[in-house]
Amino acid sequence: MTDTIRFECTGHIARLTLNNPAQHNALGQEQLSAIQASLATLRDDEQARVLIITGEGDKTFCAGASLQQLGSGNLSGDAFQETTDLIAELPIPTICAISGNVYGGGVELALSCDFRIGIAGSKLRVPAAAIGLCYPVSGVNRFVERLGVSAAKRMLLAAEEMQSQTLLEIGFLDYLVQPAALKDTADQLARDIAALAPLSVRAMKQIIQQSAAGKLDREYAQGLARECLQSADLQEGFAARQEKREPRFQGS
Repeated sequence: MTDTIRFECTGHIARLTLNNPAQHNALGQEQLSAIQASLATLRDDEQARVLIITGEGDKTFCAGASLQQLGSGNLSGDAFQETTDLIAELPIPTICAISGNVYGGGVELALSCDFRIGIAGSKLRVPAAAIGLCYPVSGVNRFVERLGVSAAKRMLLAAEEMQSQTLLEIGFLDYLVQPAALKDTADQLARDIAALAPLSVRAMKQIIQQSAAGKLDREYAQGLARECLQSADLQEGFAARQEKREPRFQGS
């Protein structure tokens, strides 16, 4: 695996770091393949309950797909979309700790996560229209699905540069913190989620995503809810409340 992508899993929390700050953490084929391999490992890890994605360096979180490789034909837009789809489809919650400015496909990478934490003073821009590109169709759909039509138009049609406070106001960011607090905020959120009942969290993530896409399978969703009702974790949750202690969920 390339050293421009770091992946580690400690206990219930996994962390994926874009580690190429000299290139603004742009993602070429090598980096995308490494991310996909990391996500495959994560899917097989029964202990993992949450993933944090962040970038090394304090200037740019991610500049998106490598324009050099796209221009030379060494990278297809499909490879980038496959990667963001894999992130969005992970059964466990994902947190994007946006460590600086974010551009182009890096915006979609962040939108593929369930939670986004940004830092004060950072900015965002998707310049596809400024260079004559139509952003990939599935990516446009993700912008609309996650942010709504108005915000998607501002980002894609107007190629508007947005500051951190605006990003919080339109719902791109869930949390806005000072740069020094980014890691601690992401780690605390990850610990809080990891302490919850895994079956319940995973079930509700699937139901929320189906609902947001307008594709809610009610029978399947009811099956997920029944699984939670019949779980040992639910009994543990009740017992913990009665005994006034923290629950110890096992995901079963």
